[in-house]
Amino acid sequence: MTDVGEQPRPSTPGDPPKPAWRAVFSHINNARDWWLVCIGAMIGVVTAMGAIGFVTLVHWAEDRAAQAAREWPWWTLPAIPMLGALLTGLLVHYFAREARGHGVPEVMDAIVRRGGKVRPRVAIVKSIASACTIGSGGSAGAEGPIVQIGAAIGSAISQVLRVSREHTNTLLGCGAAAGIASVFNAPIAGVFFVLEILLRDFSVRTFTPIVIASVFSTAVTQAVLGENEALFASAREIEGYAFTFGELPSYIALGLLCGVIAVIFVRMLYASEDVAARVPVHPVVKPVIGALLLGLLGLAYLAMLRGGPGAPTYPSFFGNGYEAIRNLINPISYRAGASDAMANVPIGGVLDAELASAVPFTLWVVGLMLVFKIVGTCCTLGSGGSGGVFAPSLFMGAAAGAVFGIALERIGLMPPGGSPAAYALVGMAALVAGTTHAPLTAILILFEITRDVYVLLPIMLAAVVATLLAQLLLRDSVYSLKLRRRGVRLGTTMDWTIMRRINARQVQLTPHVGVRLGDPASRLLDIVQRYQVEDFVVLSADGRYAGMVTGRDLRTALIAHEALPLLVVEELTRTDLPTIDPNETLDTVMDKFSGHDVSSLPVVDPDDTSRVLGLMTRARMLQRYQRALEED
Repeated sequence: MTDVGEQPRPSTPGDPPKPAWRAVFSHINNARDWWLVCIGAMIGVVTAMGAIGFVTLVHWAEDRAAQAAREWPWWTLPAIPMLGALLTGLLVHYFAREARGHGVPEVMDAIVRRGGKVRPRVAIVKSIASACTIGSGGSAGAEGPIVQIGAAIGSAISQVLRVSREHTNTLLGCGAAAGIASVFNAPIAGVFFVLEILLRDFSVRTFTPIVIASVFSTAVTQAVLGENEALFASAREIEGYAFTFGELPSYIALGLLCGVIAVIFVRMLYASEDVAARVPVHPVVKPVIGALLLGLLGLAYLAMLRGGPGAPTYPSFFGNGYEAIRNLINPISYRAGASDAMANVPIGGVLDAELASAVPFTLWVVGLMLVFKIVGTCCTLGSGGSGGVFAPSLFMGAAAGAVFGIALERIGLMPPGGSPAAYALVGMAALVAGTTHAPLTAILILFEITRDVYVLLPIMLAAVVATLLAQLLLRDSVYSLKLRRRGVRLGTTMDWTIMRRINARQVQLTPHVGVRLGDPASRLLDIVQRYQVEDFVVLSADGRYAGMVTGRDLRTALIAHEALPLLVVEELTRTDLPTIDPNETLDTVMDKFSGHDVSSLPVVDPDDTSRVLGLMTRARMLQRYQRALEED
């Protein structure tokens, strides 16, 4: 199918310069883009309501688990996450298997391979399954689920309104950004999470509706819940902290430490998935086994810290770990006489001065928290639990930073007025950046969920250092590694994004010349001389596609020209070349070309793959891509 479009008029020296504001607004100055903005606002509102329902469900499950932990005998602790895991396994296996795991890779897969289409039921199943996992103590967070829930809402609305494939991914991104903005009260971070990790597209056309969705979602959430506070408000002691030049080496070292821990965590997470895949039990049972291991870890953790008035009564690494994080970034927790209060209070508890009266955070306590959180998250998500990796990464980063800060205090290198709490705060951003390979998102989301400007510079430094080291040690992030293991290739930023917007139907095809399998090979030479063609489509006796004879194959045959009259077309036919579906996007088509050294590939009818519609050449594909760059 020929895609006809007027080429843009090249600028001339006499053309007046365009104002910058006009260049920006020209991207949205048409009905289609304003329509996308309106849809983005609608997605933001709907996703906010879905996010409120999801968070309410998680809190309800946490309350039930906390009640069970108080009333049941101590040795029944593993039964709490096991019950949640059983419900998760049943829901995921029988209703929406893509709701298994941490969610973000599944959204990325939908963007790359399914044109942004996500089944609407995923939003419901993911909400309930993740609430069961997180609420019952499973070591996971809400970020992955809300991204998948929001993406399902955005995709469903785009399908109902019959939005073109070109814009479906953008609306999916609107839902994902709106979800993060609502759950974390972080609209800016929601936008950049989608642009940097999911879509890899910072164009104005994509940016505009996503910003609108994020703003509307945040506004609706604040209006309904009446909350406008940071998720992890920093203590007053940290607010007085002043970053000095002499601390540069220590924060660089913390970034390196978090980069190493991030890689260890990612490798362990996928190793646990491989182990779970080899366990010969029903898929519903696998999350239950993971929850059993998590519960046993919890009992071991309590046993190791039992024996004093400040002993924990509930494993700090269970659930999303938010209360533990709040305590880790609170300087009071490290003073003599402060308790291990992050574990003193069951799910939903709050640290206050009265509770902080027995055992302070020590290198041993915080080190245990870090190790058990890594292993517990692998048990939960590796076995098929439903939840995100963002909250565990925050917990690990806070614990790693606290360990680093306590060690500095021990050896006398802590700057005057410093506290391990400041290093815990910086470690949160560094470890998130190391696992996601998205330093910009990590910096912004840490700023929004803490609203602490005093440690912004060390956060920026440590996040970039952690990302660089993590990329050096492991090519993929915690999200992209799952796709690579599935054989899905991710391109880079603008190239990848634009090629996903264009499908094969939009590229002008070259008419094909067909020959039969039984034709003499010498006939190919006659056709070359008459029609100046290089590649031939080979058809069977009944006219069905059978393969191709490329110009290179024909030239190779001409080397032994004396044998050519004795050959038939079938002997020169290549059957290993892939065909192109008109609905495939150019990134997929490019993959097919890169795997075969040919100048053209056949495009076949999607309803009858034996019928060839024409040939797509590399040159025509690149011309269409170049035109898209000029139009964007």
